[in-house]
Amino acid sequence: MRVISGKCKGKPLQAVPGMTTRPTTDKVKEAIFNMIGPYFSGGLGLDLFGGSGGLGIEALSRGLDRVIFVDHDPKAVQTIKKNVTACRLTDQAEIYRNDAERALKAIIKRGLTFRLIFLDPPYKNKQLEALIGIIDSHQLLQKDGFVVAEHGAEGQLAKQIGRLTQVKHETYGITAVSIYAYVDEEGE
Repeated sequence: MRVISGKCKGKPLQAVPGMTTRPTTDKVKEAIFNMIGPYFSGGLGLDLFGGSGGLGIEALSRGLDRVIFVDHDPKAVQTIKKNVTACRLTDQAEIYRNDAERALKAIIKRGLTFRLIFLDPPYKNKQLEALIGIIDSHQLLQKDGFVVAEHGAEGQLAKQIGRLTQVKHETYGITAVSIYAYVDEEGE
C-alpha cells in the first residue's frame, strides 16, 4: 500500500496488523479518486472506518485541508497515527477511536460539514444505508461533496437515500464502490 498521487505520492503505508481489516487496494483507491477528483482545493474529509487511513491520507495528499479519521479498533487507530506521521500530515488529521454511529453523533454536535466522506466498513457490516441516511438527515455533506461507500460486490445499495443519489457504481472483483452526491433537478 502506498499514497498514489499528490504531495505524499509514493509514501508507503502500513497495514493494520492481523486479519480484522481489509485495506483498499491501490487499484480501487485510484479508481475512487478518478471518479471524485482527482484533486481538491481544500475542504474537510471524514474517513469513518479508517482502517490504515489510506483513503483519508490519499485525500489529504490530493488537496483536502483536514481529515477526521475514526475507527473502533485500537490497532487501526495506532496504524492511522503511524501512517499520518510518516506522511507528515499530523497537523491536518484528527484521529479518534469510536464506533461509526457515536462518531457521527459527536460530529453532528460540532456542526461540521464535509466535502468527502469515506465509508469502508467490514463487508459483513450492513449499516451503510443507515449511515448514509444519518449523513443526509443531518446535512453532514456539503452540496458539492461526495459520500464514497465501499462494500461487497454481492450487495447493492439503494439508488436514492434521502436526498442523496447514487451517481456512480463500479465493481472491482469482490469490491464495489457506490458514490453518492446531491443532484439538482437538472441532474448535476
